[in-house]
Amino acid sequence: MKSILSVILLLVLPALYAQNTIKGQVFDASTSQPIIYASVYLPELEKGTTTNENGDFSLENIPTGDYKIIISSMGYETYSSTITFPTEKTFSFSLTPSAIEMEEVIISTPFHKLQSENVMKVERKSIQELKTKGAVTLSDGITTIAGVESVTTGTGIGKPVIRGLSSNRVLVYTQGVRLENQQFGSEHGLGINDAGIESVEVIKGPSSLLYGSDALGGVLYLNPERFANSNESQANISGRYFSNTQGFNTSAGYKASGEKFKVLFRGSMAEHADYDTKDYRITNTRFTEKDFKAGLGFQDTNFKTELRYNINASKIGIPEEIGDQSTNVTPLLPNQELTNHIFSSKSTVFFNNSSLDINLGYTYNDRKEFEDEHHHEHDAHDDHADEDHHEDEDEHDSHEEENHEEEHPSLHMKLKTFNYDVKYNLPKMGRFETIVGIQGMHQTNTNYGEEELIPNATTNDIGILATTHIHFTNLDVQLGARYDNRKITLDYNTLNRNFNSFNGAIGFKTNLTKSISARLNVASGFRAPNLAELTSNGIHHGSNRYEIGNINLDNEQNIQLDVNLEYKNKHVELFVNGFYNHINNYIFLSPDGTEIEENPVYNYIQDNAKLYGGEIGFHLHPHPVHWLHLESSFETVTGKQDNSNYLPLIPANSINNTLRVEYNTNWLNNGFAFVRLKSTFQQNNVSTFETKTNGYNLLSAGFGGMVKVFNNPLEITISGTNLTNKSYVNHLSRLKYDGLNNMGRNITIGLHYSI
Repeated sequence: MKSILSVILLLVLPALYAQNTIKGQVFDASTSQPIIYASVYLPELEKGTTTNENGDFSLENIPTGDYKIIISSMGYETYSSTITFPTEKTFSFSLTPSAIEMEEVIISTPFHKLQSENVMKVERKSIQELKTKGAVTLSDGITTIAGVESVTTGTGIGKPVIRGLSSNRVLVYTQGVRLENQQFGSEHGLGINDAGIESVEVIKGPSSLLYGSDALGGVLYLNPERFANSNESQANISGRYFSNTQGFNTSAGYKASGEKFKVLFRGSMAEHADYDTKDYRITNTRFTEKDFKAGLGFQDTNFKTELRYNINASKIGIPEEIGDQSTNVTPLLPNQELTNHIFSSKSTVFFNNSSLDINLGYTYNDRKEFEDEHHHEHDAHDDHADEDHHEDEDEHDSHEEENHEEEHPSLHMKLKTFNYDVKYNLPKMGRFETIVGIQGMHQTNTNYGEEELIPNATTNDIGILATTHIHFTNLDVQLGARYDNRKITLDYNTLNRNFNSFNGAIGFKTNLTKSISARLNVASGFRAPNLAELTSNGIHHGSNRYEIGNINLDNEQNIQLDVNLEYKNKHVELFVNGFYNHINNYIFLSPDGTEIEENPVYNYIQDNAKLYGGEIGFHLHPHPVHWLHLESSFETVTGKQDNSNYLPLIPANSINNTLRVEYNTNWLNNGFAFVRLKSTFQQNNVSTFETKTNGYNLLSAGFGGMVKVFNNPLEITISGTNLTNKSYVNHLSRLKYDGLNNMGRNITIGLHYSI
């Protein structure tokens, strides 16, 4: 035994104590002048710095092995290369001037490459970019990404829709762990504040290979803000005012890093009154939110770890009808009180040419819903109500007792989830990069309220995966396979179900010419039925129907084909995405023609379905006016059952056209201005119990930039949405059932000051 331990120590200790340094200079390829403040970043190590006034940089404590280096600066093409450590070389990097936006490393896919190097097509947007477009919430902001929409209940509640799929078919990741917050309900929003989030990545299509169940339709991956660079510190404060809701969002943060330890803190608060339309305010769309995020990191030569914590507490009104016309921010009845805790731990151990990633997460979702005393006495609405509105929403006839809250919530659920994700990055073998891993989840749902929407239950997941990236001269191939098991145990082992699934994926990326690249991906995915689908047996008052679950439901299983073509030169970018998604055993609600307690009975049943469509995008920045940008995109999706009936909650086709300019003056840096017109078409392809919606055009505009105040940067943005104050109804708004319009004209003023 001692001899075995001695051998292990001899193999491991040299790796744990080897350390290396990289030094270099970054300069302009056309002028040979040094580039100051260029970002130098090693994504696998999450370690970076910036160049000084001479374009020089230095990074220390780098473990032995092959690591990617990313160098970027505004106005230049992003540079990417792999360096083998140890090395004694002093590097010289040249960046090519370009009007194309800087590329960033994609975190949501396993090999952490630039998008131009990635086999999978992933959409990435910075939160700052979403804010400049006037987004009120994170759910609102993601709708500016092609192929992404949001099912909304007013402004305070929104959940992502990726190519027509939502709820438990889209998985959300934050702080590197899956977000679990009773997402089966259409009036259950994200519960995440955009403060302290750096960027959003969207994988469109089945991602079960990477993430397991519930990633059948895609993944929304939220990247938290980075820690400060070594031996640097930063503090900032920001605020935004929204004219339509007379609301505000404020945030303050501080982060600092030494050679090994790093910390960050961020607190934020938001308050919004009922949103306004051309003719009236939508009563009880008001909400308040408080959010706090903290992080602690440690990094040594061959080990790095970070701990993060986020608490989000919100109180959100549930709108029902036009009533009280005020600008109060305290929600009326009915409303939700939500508290969401997220703890995460992310660690990596580096060996010679390999590494071990260990991600752990714990989420605690505390959901309370309050309703008025006469909630159970209300009459049913018209039987032709939208299917997309037929979810768990409380209805009542008036707001006469809206200021009275019950002592106890009518619905109170606590969802506690522990996640683990362990991956081993094998040593590179020639053209092959390979990752093997195990992921799992232990989850308990417990009821404490008067009503029981879903039963007490325990869910256990485990998944085993392997994926490989193969590099050829002009071809990249990525493939993988995975096995999953999910066990759901109800009511202290009185009933349980087991679900199993094998899934795989294969993808190809190649450069057809110097300017044209192509991607082809085929992947399968699955989703185990959720507790509501399996166990419902009662009246859902918001939908005015009696819902009956089916404990014998099978997995949803799909296979999707994705094709992507991109053309890019110095002045023009063009992309075309197409997809076809076939889903076996698609789960949906259907009436059986009977009634229970004067409520129509709806059963959860299954049928095969298909979705198809895609996105087309165009970006022109003509020579020599590189400051001018013309952007246009079109997105479409169609969803049908095998019997040719249309699926519910399919977003309407739309076109976005944007004119954008970028400029610098003696007093304003990184200046910008834009005008955008979004044209949404009629949605006539609707399910049996869903209404059609008309088309509309929305005009937006904005401008901003950075000025120096006391020698520190102050970023200013002013933007307006729906500038013509158009009265319209989005097809994915749950309020269209009541004939309530979406938000009218809104002017947003934002300030961000860094110290």
